[in-house]
Amino acid sequence: MVADYCSSIFPHLTFLATAAESVAESAEADSSLVLAGVLLSLVVIYFASKLGGEICARINLPTVLGELVGGVIIGVSAMHLLIFPGSGIDASASQIMQLLQGTTSLSPAELQATFSAQSEVISTLAEIGVVILLFEIGLESDLKELIRVGVQAGVVAIVGVTVPFGLGTAGLMWLFHIPAIPAIFAGAALTATSIGITAKVLAELQQLSSREGQIIIGAAVLDDVLGIIVLAVVGGLVKTGEVEIINVVYLVLSAAAFLIGGIWLGRLLSPFVVSLIDNLKTRGSLLLVSLGMAFVLSYVAVAIQLEAILGSFVAGLILAETAKRGELDEQIKPIADMLVPVFFVVVGARTDVSVLNPFNPANHEGLIIAAFLVAVALLGKVVTGFAVFGQPGINRWAIGIGMIPRGEVGLVFAAYGATTGALSPALQAAVIVMVILTTFVAPPMLRVAFSKGDAVPEVAGSES
Repeated sequence: MVADYCSSIFPHLTFLATAAESVAESAEADSSLVLAGVLLSLVVIYFASKLGGEICARINLPTVLGELVGGVIIGVSAMHLLIFPGSGIDASASQIMQLLQGTTSLSPAELQATFSAQSEVISTLAEIGVVILLFEIGLESDLKELIRVGVQAGVVAIVGVTVPFGLGTAGLMWLFHIPAIPAIFAGAALTATSIGITAKVLAELQQLSSREGQIIIGAAVLDDVLGIIVLAVVGGLVKTGEVEIINVVYLVLSAAAFLIGGIWLGRLLSPFVVSLIDNLKTRGSLLLVSLGMAFVLSYVAVAIQLEAILGSFVAGLILAETAKRGELDEQIKPIADMLVPVFFVVVGARTDVSVLNPFNPANHEGLIIAAFLVAVALLGKVVTGFAVFGQPGINRWAIGIGMIPRGEVGLVFAAYGATTGALSPALQAAVIVMVILTTFVAPPMLRVAFSKGDAVPEVAGSES
């Protein structure tokens, strides 16, 4: 029960929900073999991310797309080098586990325990990677500009949630005669936005500091908060058949209090943090104190039933206003280079693209529904760019396209819908197809939108 509750409230931190189970399973695992499995997995992850990223860079596509594709190739869909429990594939199918078993004398039980522990560590590293990514994005953002475009970002986020949710739910019920609760859940999956994927592409395009970039990031952060609320509401509807208004109000108020209060308190205390760093004589003081601040805020976010990435993003925003911004930006890059690719490759590795196979009769119903969901997913986010007001000359197409990718957020919705029984196999497959296509088409579309659109120049004095 605790695991189900955690996974429903903290969608990006699902490893916390299974911590108790994994501890029990890893009790039989040899720690040295778990370490060996983790190290081999990281070698595979880094190779896939660099190979995919280099290929995409040479054909003028975002490197994050290559990391996602690399993950798909080494993951559950193809080579089975990096697979995870719950994928429907046994531990013995993992190529890394086969290598370990071939060089040691692991029993089947020990193999499963080692596989579970190794997968848990990689999943945790992936989640830390996205925390670091959002800290870096916050550090590269301009808080004053983010506040200035806050109203527009709010409008974009609200439109980006309500339009796809309304169109998706109504269409599934009227066109496909899907019952209300599964239709509502699938409609909720359409509301998600993967801030990590969009932010990485914006950084590569050096558009984080543009007005478009700031609106997209601000809207994606708000979209993430709204996504948590939607998931909690829909999860309650699936379990009980009714929505608990008190929980919804709590999530809304806690999200607002955290974002506003965290930024206000952080700006108040940042001079003391800088003074502390200046007085420390040991190596790495700036980096460790800054990451400590990010991790504390991430913990507070999780403790009040929000997401850790919101805390790290707020910490980055606060530290971006200090004199240490440039120095910290240089120091965080190697950490990000080491951990962020783990996140994107793991997202790709968890994605089963076999649901796209049109030659499998079992996929036909899901593919037809998926075509509808993809159309709604694209339209429902693209229109958000045209909801921006008071910004003459702004690239509205880029804003709308920047909100398209569902990424790991959409996969969480699909996985939770499957575990709760809210989604039928066909509807679950349709949601996964929607997530896959929006995740993979958005990065190149965003690059084209910025190259052909009239992007507003970067904010004066900001760093990209």
